[in-house]
Amino acid sequence: MPLAAERHQRILAAVRKHGVVRLADLVHQLGVTAVTVRRDVTLLADRGLVQRVHGGIALPHRVQGRPAREALSGPYGPMATRALVGMVVPSVEYYWPPVIQGAQTAVAAADGRLIMRASRYDDAAEDRRQVSFLLDRGVQALLVAPTTSGDAALELMRWLGSSAVPVVLLERRPPEALATLALDAATTAHPHGAGLAVRHLVTLGHRRVALFTTRRSPTSKALRTGWQDAVAALGLPPHDGLDMEIPSYGAPGWAQAYTDALKQVAGLGVRALLVHSDREAIGLIEQARELGIGVPRDLAVVTYDDEIGAASDPPLTAVRPQKHRLGMLASELALARLADVSGEWPVHRVELWPNVVVRESCGTEQDPDVL
Repeated sequence: MPLAAERHQRILAAVRKHGVVRLADLVHQLGVTAVTVRRDVTLLADRGLVQRVHGGIALPHRVQGRPAREALSGPYGPMATRALVGMVVPSVEYYWPPVIQGAQTAVAAADGRLIMRASRYDDAAEDRRQVSFLLDRGVQALLVAPTTSGDAALELMRWLGSSAVPVVLLERRPPEALATLALDAATTAHPHGAGLAVRHLVTLGHRRVALFTTRRSPTSKALRTGWQDAVAALGLPPHDGLDMEIPSYGAPGWAQAYTDALKQVAGLGVRALLVHSDREAIGLIEQARELGIGVPRDLAVVTYDDEIGAASDPPLTAVRPQKHRLGMLASELALARLADVSGEWPVHRVELWPNVVVRESCGTEQDPDVL
């Protein structure tokens, strides 16, 4: 059996010579098992040296000569029209409906059709099942928000990267282990949004800002990073003990947990909160009122999401991700990628900044404004 380095060189030589090589042919040429070939191909693909395609590997660039499609102008150039676009998201409830609506708006404007399937958070197998359904359905482009953690997620990402149709990741990017995976992505700058919230509270005189997130929040990690970075960049006092994890609003024991958390930050002299998300912020205000803590008199609150923040009492100052616009941009990116026939399409990583919508929960008397 040839050594791994020798096998890798022979694989690269074969793909350079033929352009596309079947895995079955590599097994025969190298005289090794299919498991060994798949392991070698995975390593080479992760390094960006080959591209996985159905049943084999190819050079890490797009195949030339795809038939042209009628196109219209878009933000990324000509866009394909009358396309069937598939979309897989982890939920059709919280967070995702505006993203779906934005995607539908853009696809409909191009006289296309969007087919949406719901998966689950942290379930790579279900993600793949739903994507496979859409591919069998004949979609020409994909918008996908897959899970990104764990070995199964890595294999899912590799599979998406080998897709014969354009794939745009939604609110996800390939993990560091797959840094060269050439997938387009449209994301929200959640860490920046957390930093905007901290800075707004600092302009109002606060020097310590507690972060409240829920255990099930997929955005919590990014918000925590942005909160920590802003605290460090602004030279604020130590924030030890101010990263608070709370149950979802309405979950068993939520009221007592919120009361305990509010007492804890009050005991530390903290009078400003960044909360993810609106429901939890509203629940905290309810429990604060039970404790005799007035908002904004005694406590400033900023929520992250702004789905129902304006209906709170008082109305919540909020960091608002541009979800509808994100869905539109992802669709426009996929349609532009579909229309491109040059073979030179660069990888696009589009990132949208959230806005801060100022209302009354931080103590301002001004009219609502967007920073």
